[in-house]
Amino acid sequence: MNIFRVILAIVFPPLAVVDKGCGSFLIVFILTCLGWIPGVLGALIIMNKD
Repeated sequence: MNIFRVILAIVFPPLAVVDKGCGSFLIVFILTCLGWIPGVLGALIIMNKD
């Protein structure tokens, strides 16, 4: 996880997980629509998985 992706996850969480698949993007997008903090946390958790 590099610093650029972490900053991207903070600014626009769904864009940070685009390469992880459609399901991850959709989950983070829905979480971001419900609130910015859940979206950021979801993106960071998904990016941290191998």
